[in-house]
Amino acid sequence: MNSSRTETDRPIGVDLFAGAGGLSLGFEQAGFDVAAAVEIDPIHSAVHEFNFPRCATICADATEITGRKIRDAADLGNARIDAVFGGAPCQGFSMIGHRALDDPRNGLLAEFLRLTVELDARYFVFENVKGLTVGKHRQLLDELIEAFDAKGYRVRLPYHVLNAADFGVPQDRRRLFLLGAKKGVKLPEYPPYPALLRATTVWDALGDLPDVDDYPELWESDSVEKAKFGKASAYARVLRGLADDPHDFSYPRNWDSRRLTSSMRTEHTTRSQRRFKSTPHGKVEEISRFLKLDPDGICNTLRAGTGSDRGAFTSPRPIHPYKLRCITVREAARLHSYPDWFRFHSTKWHGFRQIGNSVPPRLGRAVAAELVRAMNLSASKPRRVIELGDESLLHMNMSEAAKHYDVAGDVVGRRLRPEERNGEKVRAVSA
Repeated sequence: MNSSRTETDRPIGVDLFAGAGGLSLGFEQAGFDVAAAVEIDPIHSAVHEFNFPRCATICADATEITGRKIRDAADLGNARIDAVFGGAPCQGFSMIGHRALDDPRNGLLAEFLRLTVELDARYFVFENVKGLTVGKHRQLLDELIEAFDAKGYRVRLPYHVLNAADFGVPQDRRRLFLLGAKKGVKLPEYPPYPALLRATTVWDALGDLPDVDDYPELWESDSVEKAKFGKASAYARVLRGLADDPHDFSYPRNWDSRRLTSSMRTEHTTRSQRRFKSTPHGKVEEISRFLKLDPDGICNTLRAGTGSDRGAFTSPRPIHPYKLRCITVREAARLHSYPDWFRFHSTKWHGFRQIGNSVPPRLGRAVAAELVRAMNLSASKPRRVIELGDESLLHMNMSEAAKHYDVAGDVVGRRLRPEERNGEKVRAVSA
């Protein structure tokens, strides 16, 4: 990490449970310098390192790292940490009469609390599934708020469930956000809903993208040079880098806007294509249970699927509104508000998992901007252009990525290939 990382007085953030970096990008767009990101999955870490080469990407288990190690990895010394943010997974809930935070399956929430305190962060942003706000799940959330209070942090209550669609993202995605600040520091508000003249639609996001069926090379590669793009909507022009977004204060990236990336094709049977064709817009295809996107509507929630340790399920991928196929990773990224310079792992399964696990950057930016406002700072667009990382980071398998970070290759559940599951090689054909 270069000690000259900060070119202005931008606030410093640390991303915990970072994934590929949806919240990292949202905070950067709001005016933060994201100095460090902690992620246990080597594949996700490699993609984060590619997209944020000036950030210290730390591939580590949150239970085995300390605030001091994060500072050392990011060459921060004793610099002030303005915000810690992230979405710690939580899977278990204790029976009535027991402390939910004491359940080992919820230990990562306690680690989020611990690292926030060890880093002495002025602010924190905790995000998670909206289900934490209801039923027995709420016990866990209430205990987390109590624990932060005991450690010297106030929480802005009531907490909010925010829908990305209300912030210009063409996707129905609702996430819980919990904003906190050290006692004595101004407490941020939750972002107000912007006065959108109209919702961003699926076709606003996808309408200008090249037809992947025109590029045979996308059977074997996830990118093509000098692709033929169409006329872009205002939303797409920003993501392609053709227009400035006055609310985006991220570092410009050096990239070729004529290159189509993250777009490897998927083969479907003729029978599946007939079913896709006969399915009306906005309806679920009966056999695959895939939703066919309405070009004038918004996308359903894009989900991640699971690793082989939890069944190796691939979440349903929406059907393109006009093509007889499921959407590509790049199309999913557009529906999630990622700019086109942002790359994902070249394997479709990993790419969709990285998008489905992430916070849409525009939603993260809206939340982070409230912290900047509470700090009474004025964000500005940096002049420095960042070179993206080594593209080999996008093509590593789990063993290669684990070796790159010097961690165990079985630290997270991996996807079993068809030949590993069934004893024979089976060509993967969707639906």
